[in-house]
Amino acid sequence: MNDVLSPETVKLDTVPLSPHIATEIRGLDLAKPLDGATIAALRRLWLDRAVLLFRGQTFTQEDLLRFAGYFGEVGKRGLSGKAIPSALGGVHPDIMFISNIRKDGKTIGALPDGEMNFHHDMIQTEIPHIASLLYAIEVPSYGGDTCFASGHAAYDTLDPEIKARLEGKRAFHHYQYGSQKRGEPGRASDLVDEFAHPVFRTHEENGRKAIYVNRLMSLKIEDMEEPESSELLAALFDHAEKDEFVYRHQWKVGDLVIWDNRNSMHARTDFPSDQRRLMWRTQVRGTQRPY
Repeated sequence: MNDVLSPETVKLDTVPLSPHIATEIRGLDLAKPLDGATIAALRRLWLDRAVLLFRGQTFTQEDLLRFAGYFGEVGKRGLSGKAIPSALGGVHPDIMFISNIRKDGKTIGALPDGEMNFHHDMIQTEIPHIASLLYAIEVPSYGGDTCFASGHAAYDTLDPEIKARLEGKRAFHHYQYGSQKRGEPGRASDLVDEFAHPVFRTHEENGRKAIYVNRLMSLKIEDMEEPESSELLAALFDHAEKDEFVYRHQWKVGDLVIWDNRNSMHARTDFPSDQRRLMWRTQVRGTQRPY
């Protein structure tokens, strides 16, 4: 690590990708270790913009895990691993394959086909992971885009009356692994997680509030009658998913994206099931319950 440079002296080559969320970082080779000043600058930008994109990366699974470690402790995958053909790189126990590639008629990875509703990764657990990283190995000719929505921007522009009704409330989240739409049976595993967290989450590092419910996993507001709960959740979903808060990422081979699950949610668009898609995913563990 280079301790000579202070974080303030590092000038990253950045391109904002939308008004509220996502920035592309240019000129960094993530297959090589980064110095401490560069890591600090990346973390500051990440806390502000929630999503960082790095294009044209070529690295190993160990490189991906090293980069994830700059943002915290690498989180366990959570699902039992599948046998990954050695031609595709095998699989590290802390890396999940997101893929529709089939071997002997069975998919080698998780979440293989189709669109996926907006969600926060691991919101259904007691201590959700704070970050997710996705690296593109193979991509279809079109589709399979990932849409990222800013929870901060959505909260800041939310109707004050709705804010007042939901301040201090908690929402119950449920997820059956492999589900891609609300109420859909899990397709990758029978594992089910569920937990309740604040409707508005305060980010423990930047101090800002964000809407912290999503269409895929958030089922009910605690201590509220069902009709009112459903009405308010629907209003939050519709508001938080507005195009003005969203960056839609069209993947290219070699793209790496890291996003903050505390102040953003994401969704996937549909893509041709007969075209191969292969991504490596890993995550960064949280250290405390959301508040």
